[in-house]
Amino acid sequence: MNQPKCIVLVGMPGSGKTTVGRELAKRLGLRFVDSDHEIELRTGVKIPTIFEIEGEDGFRKRETCTLDVLTQESGLVLATGGGAVISPVNRQLMSGRGVVIYLNVPPHILWERTRHDRSRPLLQVPDPRGRLQQLHAARDPLYREVAHIIVEGGRGTPHAMVRMIEKELQTLCEH
Repeated sequence: MNQPKCIVLVGMPGSGKTTVGRELAKRLGLRFVDSDHEIELRTGVKIPTIFEIEGEDGFRKRETCTLDVLTQESGLVLATGGGAVISPVNRQLMSGRGVVIYLNVPPHILWERTRHDRSRPLLQVPDPRGRLQQLHAARDPLYREVAHIIVEGGRGTPHAMVRMIEKELQTLCEH
């Protein structure tokens, strides 16, 4: 298969970008990077701390700088943060430099996966379930805008999702 320069996974928090991304990278013999983890490595602090000190705007600026660097690399599977698509600059970086795969998972399943996770700053609100539904409604059109491939997820295993992605990549790369 003729592989794309960079494979970028987008989707809501809890959609499986990191889990699927790791397995996809392993299957394709590529390097895996989680952009949120990369931001933490570069700053030396956890993302909730960045949000606390700099707010979401400060975090988003760091995210754009990190995506700019990472999307220029070849041989990479990149899992992005759930809100990376908010910025038009980020959307252009991702879709212009790589193949973007949207892992679309329904909000009720996202809630099941994330309800006990305290490391997600945007979900630390009185109604996190409602917040997930709002975020999904707002972001879904943006994910679809940048996606070259959309994978409907939720109940399947990460392995099954990777197989679907491999098949879609094969089709995409043949054209």
